[in-house]
Amino acid sequence: MASTALPSGNGTAPARPANADLGAWLAVAAGTLGALMATLDISIVNSALPTIQGEIGATGTEGAWVATAYLVAEIIIIPLSAWLERVLGLRTFLLIAVTLFTGFSIVCGFANSLVMMIVGRVGQGFTGGAMIPTAQTIIAQRLPRHQQSIGTAAFGVVAILGPLIGPLVGGWLAENLSWHYAFFLNVPISFILITLLLVGLKHQPSRLNLLREADWIGIAGLALGMGGLTVFLEEGSREEWFASPLIQKMAFISAIGFILLLYGQFTARRPVIKLALLLDRQFGSVAIMGMALGVVLYGTSYAIPQFLASIADYNALQSGKVVLLSGIPSILLMPFVPFLLKRVDIRIAVAFGMGIMGLSAFMETSLTLGSTGGDFTESQLMRGVGQIMGMLFLSQAVVQSVPPEDAGDASGLFNSMRNLGGSFALAGISILQQNRLWLHSRRIEETLNANSPAVQDYVNGLGQMISSPQAGIRMLGQQIQGQALVMTYNDIFFAMSIVTLAVLPLVLFLRPLPRNAALGAMH
Repeated sequence: MASTALPSGNGTAPARPANADLGAWLAVAAGTLGALMATLDISIVNSALPTIQGEIGATGTEGAWVATAYLVAEIIIIPLSAWLERVLGLRTFLLIAVTLFTGFSIVCGFANSLVMMIVGRVGQGFTGGAMIPTAQTIIAQRLPRHQQSIGTAAFGVVAILGPLIGPLVGGWLAENLSWHYAFFLNVPISFILITLLLVGLKHQPSRLNLLREADWIGIAGLALGMGGLTVFLEEGSREEWFASPLIQKMAFISAIGFILLLYGQFTARRPVIKLALLLDRQFGSVAIMGMALGVVLYGTSYAIPQFLASIADYNALQSGKVVLLSGIPSILLMPFVPFLLKRVDIRIAVAFGMGIMGLSAFMETSLTLGSTGGDFTESQLMRGVGQIMGMLFLSQAVVQSVPPEDAGDASGLFNSMRNLGGSFALAGISILQQNRLWLHSRRIEETLNANSPAVQDYVNGLGQMISSPQAGIRMLGQQIQGQALVMTYNDIFFAMSIVTLAVLPLVLFLRPLPRNAALGAMH
């Protein structure tokens, strides 16, 4: 980092610190590009998911795993990134991550089965998740303090827009080329990124001796606990919960994993995740609100394209444009970030942001069979305002709520909690789709008496339109399923609004940010 000149003996003002050189900015560009690629791939498959499901032979419920697998892997790797960086050195760590990420992207692009796709997405999540927190490290290490806000603003735009433009990019590629290119796109970007890393970052010696000091028990517990829990949530409804041997095994594996994770908290010199931070009133509140934020961010970016594809017959590109709407307010508000941090009380800002996000989800609970992308315009724009306010101030509260030596652990834990919220959202959507669709279908059918003259006239009318009484009955069944599906999505958006509004009282536990607080990186 650039040094600051000492004041001269004649009382003149100290010289301005030197600006970052070209190499430093190339390093920041590398970190930002890596974070963009990683965040983009979180949601790049969402719009093209119906097409991908058809080609790899996956059901709608199984298709959720294509998105969930990436998030779960990210949850595991993000807390480990700081330690892996110390072990391997920053440049070596990033070069390995980018190379493996490219390889796993190629695996996804050539996938012809659900298993192959899941393996590739897990690998992408592990390696892509490693590139996100290291981008923050590069900004802190390579830029002088007076220029860090520039790097942070660029990273903030990437962190917010990555998941939003993912469906648009994936949709355009799926419609104009093929869904395979949503993954092959990473190959040329990776070559640019590797070049920037080699030029912008210096080699640091590895410290392999740290491997002996690692919290291996906690690492194993983290992987088993989170992996088992996600499978339990995803497959529980379809497998009839504990009636299934698979679900019983997943519950057992998850329990063992969390026991190992807790054991590491008391025995390891430096636990893989410092869970004790959650006991802090402010940080615990921030983490819970971050999880709720993840539920809405990732849940809506998954549910909206699915709704538009199944109800409005939108293609992947059209759905991606609707999802991207929430990024417009984020871009417009980003230049005002420093002013907002200094002038707006964190409790007011977070309450406003989370409240707006909850309200935007509630606005999507009155959808009908005639709803199209235009019905999401207002709610998406509101969601964009809410997410920039919520994410912006919660990210700052993470750093301010813990001692400086715990800032890295707190950042990793907060990011994992937010991604965990996204994982819960995708699993919850899958469960609601199965249970509520069946429930609403049965309730609609119960209101239709087969002997009712009105029902018989309606079915006969449909039959006359298509010259087949049996076809009329089938058409009625399709209409019932369509109505039940719309009601199911209304339930999904209602659940997301309740989750967001339920955590609003936690803002009372937040403390105002210091007026001179440095601008922290967001993800």
